[in-house]
Amino acid sequence: MLAGVFQNIKSLFIDNRDWQLPLIYGAIVILSVLAAIATELYFLVAIPGFLLLMYVSIVDFKKIFFLLLLLLPLSTELNLPGGFGTDFPSEPLMLGLTLVYFIYVLQNGKTMSAGFLRHPLTLIFLIHLGWTLVTTITSNDLFISIKFMLAKVWYVTTFYFLAGTIFKNLKDFKTYVWVIFIPLIFSIIVINIRHSALDFDFEHINRVVHPFYRNHVNYACLMALFFPLIVLSIGWYKDSWLKWLLRVGCLIVLVGINFSYTRAAYVAIVLAAVAYFIVHFRLMKIALVATLIGAVSLVGYLSYNNNYLELAPDYSKTITHKDFDNLVEATFKGEDISTMERVYRWVAAFQMAKNEPLTGFGPGTFVTFYKSFTLNSFRTYVSDNPENSGIHSYYLMIMVEQGIPGLVIFLLFVGFILMKGEEIYHQTKDKNDQLIVMMAILCIIVIDALLLINDMLETDKVGPFYFMAIALIVNQDLKNRKLKTSKNQ
Repeated sequence: MLAGVFQNIKSLFIDNRDWQLPLIYGAIVILSVLAAIATELYFLVAIPGFLLLMYVSIVDFKKIFFLLLLLLPLSTELNLPGGFGTDFPSEPLMLGLTLVYFIYVLQNGKTMSAGFLRHPLTLIFLIHLGWTLVTTITSNDLFISIKFMLAKVWYVTTFYFLAGTIFKNLKDFKTYVWVIFIPLIFSIIVINIRHSALDFDFEHINRVVHPFYRNHVNYACLMALFFPLIVLSIGWYKDSWLKWLLRVGCLIVLVGINFSYTRAAYVAIVLAAVAYFIVHFRLMKIALVATLIGAVSLVGYLSYNNNYLELAPDYSKTITHKDFDNLVEATFKGEDISTMERVYRWVAAFQMAKNEPLTGFGPGTFVTFYKSFTLNSFRTYVSDNPENSGIHSYYLMIMVEQGIPGLVIFLLFVGFILMKGEEIYHQTKDKNDQLIVMMAILCIIVIDALLLINDMLETDKVGPFYFMAIALIVNQDLKNRKLKTSKNQ
């Protein structure tokens, strides 16, 4: 039925391309303006833009997808009535593209290739999403978990399944890089001009990143995850002005990261450089085993005889630092308030996991329930948490909200992505395609590292790039298989 309605709309407004359509659209614009003036409901002037957006979505949703990517670095958070919030205009566009994609599948499902859906990475991804749905149903706060699950659906649909449909060649990927690069560089320049007027003072960094970014961490994370893509994109071009533009862009991003005063971003950039050689020399399995051993050993040590209690901060000395040099020094002394507030919540997370080990408390519910599981000895000056910020570790968030099985599934998913990505990188013969796979792997590794002390996979500054990177790896694997089959035949 929906496919029939879609076809009728397409026939009426698209197949009959003549002089009548511009005339009708012009009349709609005039009527909308007049109606807005007459009623003082000025949002009515947006109707023509909304209709144009719908029209382009029907004609070629790829254009709307790239428009969404263009707006990601510039989108802003809006708080809505009833405790709701959204990233505007990115999230409404995600929702619209999700609906368009579902209609597209209804109309073209029989002719679409099943290879993407049946790919091992997609299947384990679907297992992860399926467990998220299970824990939504069993949630201790069903309303919050349903909101989380719905947002997850349009993030995954738009940036994994739809992106997998769109990213088919080098031209599409170049478009992706440039439509992010241009607004990202613009936002960095604007922020640094504003910051320079305040002598690049650490105390004011969160203020100058608005309205583009929620805080300096979101800002730094986007720069860190996209930096490897800019660096490797230089290899596409010979001696052209685009090559020099990308080089200048690298410098601008590094300046932005430097003055973002975000320790995780500094580490992530170094890690990306190390990860390049890990992938190139086929060391991913060794790196993953070493990481797992290190993580298990750390957790085991802290758990043994309650050694984690030794990390309890001195309440009077754990304060906010307004100078970045003092902040770094305080971090090593255990007196930085942001670091110790993380520890405060991480201790609560392990207590919560003991309480609900199988299905957790439900997606999105950490903030609702964590305070009754905290230990006063880890409390800091900001533990009241009036802004309702999260756990600041995506892996622990999964453990708390989706139980131990949810964490195991997600870790297997992450490990499989990296091992499969390395394998696909070395199977790929075309140098440009190989470069794309490397970009995707480094983007994923940077985000995985950032998720250790942040929980931003469901934000529009981080999540879209993670899901698109996975989709790119899957598409390249399918392309490699097709080329291998053709060669054998």
